[in-house]
Amino acid sequence: MKKVVAVASGGGHWVQLLRIRPAFEGMSVQFISTNAGYASQVEQPLHVVTDANMWEKLKLIKMFLEVACIIFKVKPDFVITTGAAPGYAAIMFGKLLGAKTIWIDSVANSETLSSSGKRAKRWADVWLTQWPHLVDEANGLKTWGSVL
Repeated sequence: MKKVVAVASGGGHWVQLLRIRPAFEGMSVQFISTNAGYASQVEQPLHVVTDANMWEKLKLIKMFLEVACIIFKVKPDFVITTGAAPGYAAIMFGKLLGAKTIWIDSVANSETLSSSGKRAKRWADVWLTQWPHLVDEANGLKTWGSVL
């Protein structure tokens, strides 16, 4: 059975991730997020990591190490994320282990990609925006629609 790690920070990122759960049917799924309360919303294991952003360097380092430990333990075949920082860390470490990686930039980023989304290009096998006017096929940025 294929193993999937699905990752999202809180709020809208998490809501969007939950909306694509049907795509994981028939796979072994584990989730990573920043809110322990989300465990009641999924039947599969939820790993909780530190909530951090680029302005909180020490917390960000801690979160990257937590995500790395989970990814190296689970050894997923696929890593999919709707962002933000924990998703970036997960696709980076997943790619290093040979997993197929998918980045779906948040629908909230309607004018430009998120800062994590811009950095994700390097690590994502599939790099998506939910806004057609942001598509940049020449650089690999595509849209497959919206999850909201």
